[in-house]
Amino acid sequence: MNPEQLEKMRNGAGFVAALDQSGGSTPKALRLYGIPEDAYSSEEEMFDLVHQMRTRIMTSPSFNGERILAAILFENTMDRDIEGRPTPDYLWNVKRVVPILKVDKGLAKEADGAQVMKPMPGLDELLARAKDKGIFGTKMRSVIKLPGAGVDAVVDQQFEVAQRILGAGLVPIIEPEVDIHSPQKAEAEQQLKTALAGHLEQVPDGQLVMFKLTLPEEEDLYRDFVEHPKVLRVLALSGGYTRAEADERLARNHGVVASFSRALTEGLHADQSDEEFDAALDGAIAGIAAASLT
Repeated sequence: MNPEQLEKMRNGAGFVAALDQSGGSTPKALRLYGIPEDAYSSEEEMFDLVHQMRTRIMTSPSFNGERILAAILFENTMDRDIEGRPTPDYLWNVKRVVPILKVDKGLAKEADGAQVMKPMPGLDELLARAKDKGIFGTKMRSVIKLPGAGVDAVVDQQFEVAQRILGAGLVPIIEPEVDIHSPQKAEAEQQLKTALAGHLEQVPDGQLVMFKLTLPEEEDLYRDFVEHPKVLRVLALSGGYTRAEADERLARNHGVVASFSRALTEGLHADQSDEEFDAALDGAIAGIAAASLT
């Protein structure tokens, strides 16, 4: 593990940029950016366009390690170049932003009020390749809609896969997202906290995980995890909240830093001039970074 990256993730100021939209969510990300689905006719063209969008973000003067701790990448982005350098190398050695990789393959069908992750064939090979490319850690997402047996199934699976990631020498981001529209959101979050705490006790001493969690209904609900010796960092996902509401909620959860995706790119558009684009991105980064300082 790169000691400089570990120190940055542990003690650095700023937030984690989530630039990991994959096959299912890419059309929506492009549409919000001003590129309709009829602008491309194949998956390859779609990924070319989204890489252009991500490249524009990552090469912006506003995007650097002063306010951004890390960036989460889709596998396709990890395997591409930015300004003639492999993306992970560019992020760390040019921007001083820690590279992290999304490793899940999407969500299974809902059962017991939750969606676990689909099987991940080839995970061990992907982890080895990621480590060779300079990736620091990984991210994997499940979704919880109601309290109940589904919460435990999600957490059990997340930690099972996390152990494989730790074994590969990478730091896993465990992301059991609670749907912000859940009619029992607060109850689901309380159950989730209990389940996460139980599994943390089984993580061997000296190993570290990160959590990426929905901004909770109860302020500072996850404060125990912020202070836990086995938790490197607690991140917050925006989950569909507007950036303004996400920033406001985040500021009330001390020690938690943002890991926003849609909220980060809100207001960015393909037709903007470079000056307009950089100004919009700078404003987004400034607001999210400030909310992450509390």
